[in-house]
Amino acid sequence: MSGYQSPDDLRLVPELLKLAPAEGAAFLQFDHAAKRPDGHLPPKTRELVALAVALTTQCAYCLDVHTRAARQAGATRAELAELVAVAAAVRAGATMGHGLMALRLFDGAGG
Repeated sequence: MSGYQSPDDLRLVPELLKLAPAEGAAFLQFDHAAKRPDGHLPPKTRELVALAVALTTQCAYCLDVHTRAARQAGATRAELAELVAVAAAVRAGATMGHGLMALRLFDGAGG
């Protein structure tokens, strides 16, 4: 990674959690609940979902963490490639959907 983002930033997580302890504890509790291995979604599926979301939100840190976790959970390169295409299609679809809303707003704006 280059620019402003760096994998080394993840070392600052404990400091951030100490600076905002109530918020940090709530986030960690939610994060651990969402990643629990005993839910209806198996860990590999959870990591693939997390990775797809990370691709659409373009969070470099999430990409780093969830790519590694997906691999450890048994995901393959082929699954990753398909996931990239699905995430790209969903993001493109959302752009088209917002385009429809923009047309409606444009037409309703009067002139």
